[in-house]
Amino acid sequence: MSNRVRWLLILVPALVVGAIEIVSDQLLDEAFPFPLDTLLVVAVTLALGGVFAALAFRRIDALTGALRRRNQELEARETSARALHRVSVAIAALTDIERVLDAIVTHAREILAVDAVLLLLAGPDGRLARRAASAIPGALLAIPPIPGANAGDAPEASNADEIMRFVEPSHAVARLAAPLQRGGTTIGLLAVGAAEARSFDADALETLSSLANQATIALENARLEARLRELAVVGERERIARELHDGLSQVLGYVNTKSQAVDGFLAAGRIDDARAQLGELSAAARSVYVDVRETILRLRSPIGPATGLVAAIRTHATGVAESAKLAIRVQAAPEVETARLDPDLETQAFRIVAEALTNVRKHAGARRVTIDLRTAEDRLTVTVRDDGRGFAQGAPDDGRPHYGLRSMSERAAGIGGTLDWENGPDGGAIVRLAAPFRPVVEPAPDPAPITA
Repeated sequence: MSNRVRWLLILVPALVVGAIEIVSDQLLDEAFPFPLDTLLVVAVTLALGGVFAALAFRRIDALTGALRRRNQELEARETSARALHRVSVAIAALTDIERVLDAIVTHAREILAVDAVLLLLAGPDGRLARRAASAIPGALLAIPPIPGANAGDAPEASNADEIMRFVEPSHAVARLAAPLQRGGTTIGLLAVGAAEARSFDADALETLSSLANQATIALENARLEARLRELAVVGERERIARELHDGLSQVLGYVNTKSQAVDGFLAAGRIDDARAQLGELSAAARSVYVDVRETILRLRSPIGPATGLVAAIRTHATGVAESAKLAIRVQAAPEVETARLDPDLETQAFRIVAEALTNVRKHAGARRVTIDLRTAEDRLTVTVRDDGRGFAQGAPDDGRPHYGLRSMSERAAGIGGTLDWENGPDGGAIVRLAAPFRPVVEPAPDPAPITA
């Protein structure tokens, strides 16, 4: 109500009463004797007061009704927001994409109080197919019809009527849909159907859109994780190819050369020279055996569900120490000893250490190795020191990492870390990995479905 209307409601009755009083004094006193004039004035005043009161009360009732409706809308939005928050928390605790999508459609049906909710995704041909659904018994069609079988037009991803291909018509009298969009492209649809005729308000559309966004994020995360796994497989294959080329192929070439030399010495009757060549062949075979064995071990998952990074490094170091006749000591800070980290970080850190030990065995001529794991300012530092001959002059700084350092650097970058190497002040080489240190908390059991 504006200020002008408020003042009019106050001033107009006062002016009317004043006018009645003037008329009463000037005219009514002569025409109507007392008490008729007084009664007439009272009656007119009451009539006008009733008119103005009715106008005022009508306005107050309208404002009260509007305020009540607004409060109901706010309460409904608050209830929906709380439900969405609980749904988001529940979904965040899930990791499997199928369980995430099932939770989204289940909670959507409960929050919106509908008969059926379907999450449809576009296939390579653009047709929508059912990925997840939640419905009351008997609401879903047993065998959905083929898209476009009864109509020539291809389905549109933004059309709520697409739910009719999967739901009994009696359970989809009222329909609503929200698109799943990635980078401006519609990849699917989150659609709901209800048996009773009803109009979905803006809050319902906003709730459905929020759940559709959560489904899009979950699907995108799953897609990116799958892509990362593919890239990891490709990278591992390239690393194995480099190792086979740099290690096994060179040794086999060496074996071929030595075999030809042995054959020549035997043909010439130089038995002692042939035996010397055979001894070198035997040493080369043992070296190849150790290299292949380490490659196979690195291909296997080094860290099991009950094994941490430090324990896995200790086990591997023990095997290397026995085969290479090295003294290897592993020491770790208490917080690193007991922590479980992201599985990818643990795997890559382990393989960097394993690669460093392989380099020491093959190239350093060392007798002792120390592996130290520490933390500082939320960073994990893994340092491998040996007392061998160190890096060749200029090797760490010439831009061409040697002895697998390139592969180790790529692994470090893949987990958000860095790899540095240098010659130690007292001789030997130092390889240092720095990576994020974020211990993983064991997840709690998945919560039960939430009822809005």
